[in-house]
Amino acid sequence: MNIVHTLTIRHLKQNKRRTLVTIIGVIISVAMVTAVATLVFSFSDLMIRQTIADTGEWHVRYQDVNKEQLAAIQGDDATKTVAITKDLGYAPLEGGQNPNKPYLFVKAYDTRGFAQFRIELSKGRLPHTDKEVVISEPVATNAKVKYEIDDRLTLRVGKRFEQGGDRPLDQTEPLRREDNTLTETLQHVKTRDYTVVGFIKRPVWERAWDPGYTIISYVDENIIGANDRVDASVVVQSVNPSLFAHAEDLATKNKIEKVQYNNDLLHYYGLSKSKASYSMMFSLSAILMAVIMIGSVSLIYNAFAISVSERSRHLGMLASVGATKRQKRNSVLFEGFVIGLISIPVGILCGLGGIGITFGFMNAMIEGALWTTEKLRLTVTPLSLLIACVVSMLTIFISAYLPAIKASKVSAMDAIRQTTDVKLTAKAVKTSTFIRKLFGIEAEIGLKNLKRNKRRYHAIVFSLIISIVLFLTVSFFTAGMRQSLELSREGVNYDLEVSYSNGKRIDDRLMQSIVSLDGVTEYSVIQELYKNAWIDEAFIADELQEKVKKDKSLLQDGKYPYEIKIHALNDSSLQAYAKAVGADYEQLTDPGHPAAIVMNTIHYKDMDTGKYVQTKAMYTNVGQGIELTNIYKKKEEDTKINKVTVAALTDQAPMGMNPIGVGGLNIIVSERVMNRLADDGDLASVLTLLHLKSTEPIRTQQEIEEMHETNLNVNNVYKSRKSEEQQILLMSVFSYGFIVLISAISIANIFNTISTGLSLRKREFAMLKSVGITPKGFAKMMNFESMYYGAKSLMFGLPLSFIVMYLIYGAFANKFSYGFTLPWMNILSVIVAVFVIVGSAMLYSSSKVKKENIMDALKQESI
Repeated sequence: MNIVHTLTIRHLKQNKRRTLVTIIGVIISVAMVTAVATLVFSFSDLMIRQTIADTGEWHVRYQDVNKEQLAAIQGDDATKTVAITKDLGYAPLEGGQNPNKPYLFVKAYDTRGFAQFRIELSKGRLPHTDKEVVISEPVATNAKVKYEIDDRLTLRVGKRFEQGGDRPLDQTEPLRREDNTLTETLQHVKTRDYTVVGFIKRPVWERAWDPGYTIISYVDENIIGANDRVDASVVVQSVNPSLFAHAEDLATKNKIEKVQYNNDLLHYYGLSKSKASYSMMFSLSAILMAVIMIGSVSLIYNAFAISVSERSRHLGMLASVGATKRQKRNSVLFEGFVIGLISIPVGILCGLGGIGITFGFMNAMIEGALWTTEKLRLTVTPLSLLIACVVSMLTIFISAYLPAIKASKVSAMDAIRQTTDVKLTAKAVKTSTFIRKLFGIEAEIGLKNLKRNKRRYHAIVFSLIISIVLFLTVSFFTAGMRQSLELSREGVNYDLEVSYSNGKRIDDRLMQSIVSLDGVTEYSVIQELYKNAWIDEAFIADELQEKVKKDKSLLQDGKYPYEIKIHALNDSSLQAYAKAVGADYEQLTDPGHPAAIVMNTIHYKDMDTGKYVQTKAMYTNVGQGIELTNIYKKKEEDTKINKVTVAALTDQAPMGMNPIGVGGLNIIVSERVMNRLADDGDLASVLTLLHLKSTEPIRTQQEIEEMHETNLNVNNVYKSRKSEEQQILLMSVFSYGFIVLISAISIANIFNTISTGLSLRKREFAMLKSVGITPKGFAKMMNFESMYYGAKSLMFGLPLSFIVMYLIYGAFANKFSYGFTLPWMNILSVIVAVFVIVGSAMLYSSSKVKKENIMDALKQESI
């Protein structure tokens, strides 16, 4: 170690407080970088494991390969494991009671395939030969077809073809039907005999609306015939960007026509076949890293700048005895090296510990927010640690480099005379006479000092501004997310929606069984029917009037065709709703004189702009009549006109009502009135929806599903709403955690700057005391400086925050329509916090200066 480095370490030891504060600031910065890098890699690990659980573990799939091509794939150097799979086709499910799933979908796996695709056995064993099968549980619970172990099946297995089509349909293709009649057939049918050897949970790839229930048999390379074709799902030795080129090359050499990639899984490895496609997660993490670096450099830089300012006389003396520019520059860079040597290991450990503890507390929330079955676990990789180290070292280097360059340029005479730190004119420190008159001479002296030491003053103000802007903008963004969620969920005032997928009505027996379940606190039954009406141009919605002005052909005889959505409530629900909106229940239940509650104000999502809008659906008054008809019926004689009277107008929707958008009108009637308004052919198209509120929606859903009612669908709105709320909470936790850490660096920097600044002013304070400033006057001067720091930071920080908040509001306004309001409680909290931070730092530092002896301080030339 050379003499310059020895003197640098001695200087760090002599200024323990500043060194400690700088180290703490760097530790927090490193901890943040480590936490972000670890979060990205841990999240990638979570999504990789979740994707494997959902779609199986494979990277490349070679489709329709023969035995010879399969051997080439298995022998390839890049191949780690190969799972053999085969889609055998569809067989009619005899006795199945779900018309939307009339088939058994027969697949085959080898032993590796059963492991890689997570087949969950619930009873029995897995197949060992191609004459054995396992059956998924929904065949019994949903289709109501019971099988037992050792049952023998004879299935006619073929490929689905649409009428006139030459391409086979797979599980992703819905049933082809018209008027409840299938328009598809099974072709290339082969008879296969199987023995049932077990039952499995419904595979995750089998969706509720897929046309076939899954049953799985066995296949391996020994069973494959010369002309048979299978799919080979490969796990590669190393997941890297060359994977795509290698797979294409292997396919070309072996004349394999179809290659498929598990893009969902590869995406979380950071790979994509398209060079222009990058993961948003990695982009956001890079942006976050950049923000941390910029904030940390801005704040840590000040510590090194102060160090150079303190050491300017010391560096000048070194220059006078022969120290070169390079040695002076390296002295400051070596100081950064020493601080980094201490801070980076400690910061990495703190970052890992902090994010690990956060994962422990947040795991349940993460599972709910992201709908994952896998847990988020702390994943530490050499690459994540390398990123943390490189970013941290770069941050320290940038922070120290500019002060180091400045130190190298200090001449010996200027440094010893200390003429470079303060070069001021009378004009530069001129203050308003208003300050002296209002606050006294002590305030004027304090203000002149701030102007004389602008670098420290700007560093403190800048630190505070960063914290103010970050806190207010993130809190505003989070509040905006919550408000947007409320708008997007407006009208969804229930937890569960129950309906039949085939459109039939829920009978009274089943309905009574559901509403009497424990936990159900409120319910409503809504029957929906569509009609039409010709509405005069003067009464249509404003948005439609704008369209009509541009295109008069939209009108017919001066009237616009409206779609009328009739919502019929059961008696108890209608009675409560009529009371809430001020309508006459007796009038609503008279089928001889049909009357309806009309929703004349609606909230809807404009599909063209994607924006949520509030508007008048139609201009009408109580007592007016609306003539309902079926405009689009082909035969004139089938068109029946009914007149319904407007009993009340409201913007309040009943529980569970799904409103129609602009160009439509929502009317609420009784069941008796709906039956009166419906044509003979309409009743078959009436959709019945049961909406429930429950104290335990998840449990209620399970109880309904355990009734094993065929074609009964349960839509758990509570679950998706809770997931969205948890996503916002999750985002808030990480956002506010980031703000707290950045603010911690800011506060450490403020304490460091104020403390060092006051220490450097010991001679000044001693001179003021020697000419008669009292302790009260000294306290007044310190208080004014604190107030000035706070006021100045708020003067810049608040307007800047308002601008950013308005920009955020503008982004939300593209989709959601709500007024811009400032978060006054957060603003008040920020104002109080700023003055508390600055006041505490000033109080702590000035308490140490007060204890100084006047004569000792006057003799002192530097700290």
